[in-house]
Amino acid sequence: MKRRTENRRTDTCRRRSTYPWQGTLGALLAGGMLLTGCSGTATTDRAASSDRRGGPAPAYGAPGGAGNGAKEPGGARDKDRAEAKEGLRETAPPDYLSTFALDVDTASYGYARRTLGGGGLPDPATVRPEEFVNSFRQGYRRPAGKGFTVNVDGARAGDGDWSLVRVGLATRAAAARDERPPAALTFVVDISGSMAETGRLDLVKKSLDLLTDELRDDDSVSLVTFSDEAKTLLPMTRLRGHRGEIRDRVDSMEPTDSTNVEAGVRRGYEEAVEGRVKGASNRVVLLSDALANTGETAAEAILERVASARRAYGITLFGVGVGSEYGDALMEELTDKGDGHTTYVADEEQARKVFIDQLPAHLELTARDAKAQVAFDRKTVRQFRLIGYENRKVADEDFRDDRVDGGEVGPGHTVTALYAVRLRPEAAGRVATATVRWLDPTTRAPHERRGTVTTDAIDGPLWGGPSQRLQVTAVAAYFAETLRGGKLPGTPGLAELATRARKLATATEDSSVRKLATAIGQADRIRNGRGDDGGGLGEPSEGELR
Repeated sequence: MKRRTENRRTDTCRRRSTYPWQGTLGALLAGGMLLTGCSGTATTDRAASSDRRGGPAPAYGAPGGAGNGAKEPGGARDKDRAEAKEGLRETAPPDYLSTFALDVDTASYGYARRTLGGGGLPDPATVRPEEFVNSFRQGYRRPAGKGFTVNVDGARAGDGDWSLVRVGLATRAAAARDERPPAALTFVVDISGSMAETGRLDLVKKSLDLLTDELRDDDSVSLVTFSDEAKTLLPMTRLRGHRGEIRDRVDSMEPTDSTNVEAGVRRGYEEAVEGRVKGASNRVVLLSDALANTGETAAEAILERVASARRAYGITLFGVGVGSEYGDALMEELTDKGDGHTTYVADEEQARKVFIDQLPAHLELTARDAKAQVAFDRKTVRQFRLIGYENRKVADEDFRDDRVDGGEVGPGHTVTALYAVRLRPEAAGRVATATVRWLDPTTRAPHERRGTVTTDAIDGPLWGGPSQRLQVTAVAAYFAETLRGGKLPGTPGLAELATRARKLATATEDSSVRKLATAIGQADRIRNGRGDDGGGLGEPSEGELR
């Protein structure tokens, strides 16, 4: 595995950039961080190559960057001290940079919907706002070729001098089915006793049947199962002429014994290496409830067993979670450290979305070790707060250190980071410059793109504003933050939030927004002891869209 950021930070940087937080700051895991700090320069959206080593993005607009001795107005300084005393700010030296690894996971939102549909509230520890936000269409412009576009916009949050700033990154559209490279997929399937529950192994089998129909004749698959031990049901096999055999092996899987995720992942990587197809997208796909109880149960130790295979061949791990009880933390950590992604499937409709619509976008890589750094301008910005991404933070000085892990992103993806930003009184001019850096998957050459936003672009009202997709993003973030016990500036109550989501669902004609409205309504009823309306995970009733 590539060297992790935290292994080389000073204690100060470690406090600033790693998760979890300790002491009085622990409560901020639910609410994000309020930051104050350095600055940034305006540039156009452009490509840039740079050295493999280097510091953070330039300190745009103020020589010296962090700690340059700039003075704060007395009143603001006093209020900052008061907020720091209340635990609202980080204890590290202030700066105006925010750096994180890109993340396209969506499992947290899918699992929350499953839990709410079952009449319960999700555990706050499983709620990651970035995965709620990234579950929805954004409508960003896309690049014509490789790399990213950088889209930055925002609106007033309706709470004093706070605004929401959205940093949106998009890759080129996914290639048509016949234009992508061939795929060589090793499916690692959990057949432990816990997978007997309806919606687990039966859903996995249905998903693999769907995918068998969707894959091309020149694609290949292998099948590994695990319970207390792992075994290979099917070595790497070309789809052409073998679809019947593949379906028979899938249908033969039955639940038994305990859950040894380590054995499954290790055998899966062995099969992936042995059956590796040159010129193809070689991936391991783990399908499990991730309730590991046998063998090694820590993600770091499990992945250490297959580290050489991942390093030598670049075989990444895609996780698909299932089950009403689900080991969210283990699956998320496995795929994060395994240079892959994770999603969650609760029903056949979601299985179709993942295995027919989404999985092809995970097969090909557009960018390796992608990171973003947002530089806020201290002349216009007093405070900012990144919503989510707590376990994806990177030390600012490691932004251009390409030995430090970032995120892997494929074609057809969008990545959104939402910030709560508090402007200074009478602020005018540039608010922030967002830079994305990534490595070409083949050559490992570094590239960058930038985008800038000004006060004029975020001065309009959020609700009823011109961007319906920005409003959907805000609803998803507000919802997630409420579920995990935090509160963002301008957060509506759940009842109002559900109403706004229903109106947006009608305006956008987007079924995924309609389901978001249903989930928010379920959370509101459960919190207020009114029970669920029985809508489950399906469409809301006719009366809900009034």
